[in-house]
Amino acid sequence: MDEFVARSLDEIRFWSRIMKEHSLFLGLGFRAEDTQLKKEADRFYAIFEDIERRSHEFQPNADPHTIQNFNTEVAIAATNIWAFKRMVLGLILQCKLPGQTNFPLLVDHISREANYFRNRLEELNTGRLEPLPDAIIDENVFFLKIMADHAKFIGHLLDPSERKLVDQAREFSNDFDKLVFQAIDLSSMRPQSQTVPLLSQFVDENKVSVKSLRDFKKTARDLIDECRIKSIIHPLLADHVFREAERFLFILDMFDQALSGAKVNKREILH
Repeated sequence: MDEFVARSLDEIRFWSRIMKEHSLFLGLGFRAEDTQLKKEADRFYAIFEDIERRSHEFQPNADPHTIQNFNTEVAIAATNIWAFKRMVLGLILQCKLPGQTNFPLLVDHISREANYFRNRLEELNTGRLEPLPDAIIDENVFFLKIMADHAKFIGHLLDPSERKLVDQAREFSNDFDKLVFQAIDLSSMRPQSQTVPLLSQFVDENKVSVKSLRDFKKTARDLIDECRIKSIIHPLLADHVFREAERFLFILDMFDQALSGAKVNKREILH
């Protein structure tokens, strides 16, 4: 199996589904009169649904050159949805869509994920993958902020009467805000901070917190599916944030393996 092909398809299969769902969530948040924005969100939904479908049609022995072209095509789509999300964010922050229900932080959040996706595909196509110590810090800075945001969204979308769950979400938000700052501090101390003991402790600590948040998201998702809690959280959104936590945990596990002695490069780590 070609590592470049496997890695590219894995990224596209995961993130194209995420982008498709972002399109749906944006569309649900627009007002009835925002027909043009709804149409654009629907268009992106169709684009990424098609990309996701095609990604599953490729076999592991697909021609690397064909996959390189596919990566380029998908990176362009990711760039376009990133631009759409930033445009929507601008409209919201300028109070031009009063009454729409997408949080500005949520729109910024999903644009960061589109940018991450685009950058990953470009890294793969050019072969410019970061050394392990840089990958560990950069992936954690990115994903810890994503997890912190998720905790905030959950807390704000639960019904205020779900006081205990709202408090739990707030605690996760505070925990992950601290982890984000720790990651930024470790990043600013580079390269001196990139010792195996420090990176190993960093990964271990983050794994504990991500596992707890992942379990909380899973419980929330199941309770929402069974209509056992009061919220305005779409069931698909509950599953969406759970899958992203699972993705982060998988990456942390691979970093853990790499730091414990196995020589693993970023391409292998994130496969």
